[in-house]
Amino acid sequence: MHIPDGYLSPQTAGVMYTLSLPFVYRATKRLKFIMSEHLVPRISMFSALSFVIMMFNVPLPGGTTGHAVGAAIAAIVLGPWAAILAVSMALIIQALFFGDGGILALGANIFNMGIAMPLTSYLLYTYISKYKESISWKVISGFIAGYIAINVSALLTGVELGIQPLLFRDAAGHALYFPYPLKIAIPAMAIGHLTVAGFAEGILTAVTLRWIIRTQPDLLQIKNSKVKIQNKNIKINNKSNSRIMGLSNNGFIGLLLLIVLTPLGLLAPGTAWGEWGREELLNLGLGFIPEGFDRWSTIWHAPIPDYALKGLPPAIVYIASALFGVLILFLVFYLPYWILRRRK
Repeated sequence: MHIPDGYLSPQTAGVMYTLSLPFVYRATKRLKFIMSEHLVPRISMFSALSFVIMMFNVPLPGGTTGHAVGAAIAAIVLGPWAAILAVSMALIIQALFFGDGGILALGANIFNMGIAMPLTSYLLYTYISKYKESISWKVISGFIAGYIAINVSALLTGVELGIQPLLFRDAAGHALYFPYPLKIAIPAMAIGHLTVAGFAEGILTAVTLRWIIRTQPDLLQIKNSKVKIQNKNIKINNKSNSRIMGLSNNGFIGLLLLIVLTPLGLLAPGTAWGEWGREELLNLGLGFIPEGFDRWSTIWHAPIPDYALKGLPPAIVYIASALFGVLILFLVFYLPYWILRRRK
């Protein structure tokens, strides 16, 4: 679902930036009052988790690939606004450093995966989980929320791509940007996510939620509580304080394990549908290369394109890319906190 540059018209890209920025701005404003040691480890961890999870490609019907996003579990644990920031920042790092998703298309990718997914999954989980208090029901609720949320994101992606040939054509009648219309784009996106990627997101959400409930249930208790975070008069014992102030060591160990296992994502054959490069477009048998694609697809050259470097083993570069991305994300979220703390 990472739309590359060249597949969306500048007009469409501008609209998607316009739709995304108010959500990101509001998320930033809402979280400003709790940018403290209570939230920074969590938002950093779930942003890193989203970044790494999206590197695990899985085979989809038709010889393409897809991946989970991690936005649903982030929204359930952090709340929707913190999740918007966490996933959006992961998408920004992917686009800037690795060319995974375009710069021009970044507004669309953030809207689809960083906004629509967290909001959908949070609302669904909140609505479904309230009917029973059992742990198993909460886990099932998490699965349903993750499954539906990623399919909503896939549908939005299919619509944004599919309207391009309807709205933008050259004098010869060829599509200027994305070449396939809605009747092809929507089913192509939907089938892979309904059958495989949706289950990947649902299972990721359910398994992680179950682990959190068993090991650190306090993570689910403070996401929307101003009082617990801000009131300095609340008394808590040393054990609970150590758990509330940061994440357990198991969380960091699990993240490092995922980083080491990221080369498994290289085993899935094929390219994600709608993320083809120029050579792959030629092999599709279209008989032409969209003019807009040739114009806009090279506006940004990522330093580590597609998580690969010539002459180096793909698995090593993949692991190094994951580690680099995670370190950047932790720095992005911790640096403002350190600056604010020193000023205070």
